[in-house]
Amino acid sequence: MNRSRITARSAVALAAAGATALALAIAPASAATAAPAAKCDNRNNNTVSKLLQCVTAEGALEHLEAFQAIADANGGNRAADTSGYEDSVAYVVETMEAAGWEVSIDEFDYIVPVPKIQQLTPAAATHPAGFFSTGSGEGTVTGPVIPVDLSLANPAASTSGCTASDFSGLDFTGGMDIALIQRGGCQFGVKARNAQNAGAEAVIIMNIGTAGNEGIITNVTLIGENTENLAIPVVNTSFAAGTALAQPGSTATVSMFLENRPQKNVIAELPGINDDNVVMAGAHLDSVPAGPGINDNGSGSAALLELGQNLSKLEPQNTIRLAWWGAEEVGLVGSAAYVDGLSDAEKERIALYLNFDMVASPNFIYMIYDGDESTFEAPVVVPEGSIQIEDLFEAYFTSVGQPYDDAEFSGRSDYEAFILNGIPAGGLFTGAEDEKTPEQAEIWGGVAGEWLDPCYHQACDDIDNISMEALEINADAIALAVLAYSYSTESVNGVAGVPVPGKLTLPVSAGPEGTWAGGGGGLHPDHGHNEAD
Repeated sequence: MNRSRITARSAVALAAAGATALALAIAPASAATAAPAAKCDNRNNNTVSKLLQCVTAEGALEHLEAFQAIADANGGNRAADTSGYEDSVAYVVETMEAAGWEVSIDEFDYIVPVPKIQQLTPAAATHPAGFFSTGSGEGTVTGPVIPVDLSLANPAASTSGCTASDFSGLDFTGGMDIALIQRGGCQFGVKARNAQNAGAEAVIIMNIGTAGNEGIITNVTLIGENTENLAIPVVNTSFAAGTALAQPGSTATVSMFLENRPQKNVIAELPGINDDNVVMAGAHLDSVPAGPGINDNGSGSAALLELGQNLSKLEPQNTIRLAWWGAEEVGLVGSAAYVDGLSDAEKERIALYLNFDMVASPNFIYMIYDGDESTFEAPVVVPEGSIQIEDLFEAYFTSVGQPYDDAEFSGRSDYEAFILNGIPAGGLFTGAEDEKTPEQAEIWGGVAGEWLDPCYHQACDDIDNISMEALEINADAIALAVLAYSYSTESVNGVAGVPVPGKLTLPVSAGPEGTWAGGGGGLHPDHGHNEAD
């Protein structure tokens, strides 16, 4: 792409409907000079130019380093229902209270599957136990373990439990029989349903045992071809544990129960003159269990903390509400619970919601949620006003000479609950497990053929797994959008506000690069699968 066409665009004011709201001239981010920290701490950053001088990648990095230290001190992660997450919550609360925001904890139900496998004979052992996110029954069963057509010597050939005939000749007439089934050949739900139909009172599905498939099985469901929940407890375990359980004379206790372990969202608010028009922005605070989650999603969380610290003296026209969500990685639980807990009147107060999930991927592409569906036909209804949010972000990226592309408006992050309730939404994304194409490498640099985030959902998503360049550009984009909408959301929901001091004049957007014509560009994949492998 010829980048000169971006900066050569003539500058024009944004749409007339939002002209008074967006009337502040800004300099390209590349030309901005960072203000001294002491100056930023003591002044009202009420213009975009002042705010962007103070919001920096270096400031956000300090928060990322804190998140890394929290993970290091808590078993390497900050996942929901862990001490690492609790410490992350405490850090956000302390930081935002120190900045003068009104901070509250929004607690929500978090239903956790608790699977257990205790082998009794021929040798006592406690085995690792995994759960299926949906489809299992609850209960405790103690009895004989009955192997079902296992393929221990040649694991890749396993089709254990895939047909009713696999259970022929096996005695499941007892009152407490446990079927031991090996992964492979068909969906997990099919195996478990066949076991229940054969008379088993519980099921253990062991991993298949091929390279990379030895431990407990994660992020899986029993629902698929099997369309209904089972009546019996179903758990999974490692290949090694399954081999031990397959010994002649094996007996075990298997249990599967659901426990409520309440989790926390953090909500910080800066009251505005118009408290009935709330500008909301959020990022999920939890990591996956595999790692510290510094890009996913320490980056979005840190960008909001940096913004919050630099808006502490602002007296906004519209109330600003920032949110750090819990349990996103296990199904968008925290944000869904928050929105579900709002009355209709409280939902009506929310003018818009901005979502920032993974904004510093090391092999990044700058992406904006595709509200106008110019690249991706959205699998969800796009609320009115979302296009205007996309337009603002597009104009900003054009103003600083940065090419950008669309990200699917899929609802696969914390904005889902908002758009399902008709609240306009938008956001930024720099990529996860999509491979960068040669065309994209030519435009944005980086390495073609590698994931946009090579450490996505892995232990290596640590402090070395971010792009400071992407963090700088996106932190400024986030700051500009929140500040602009804190003065007026007229272009989004028709509620007039007041002019920002000065003017916000942005160029006509250059338009997305269109590099996803062959597919890709979506956000997080759906949570849970029922594979046939």
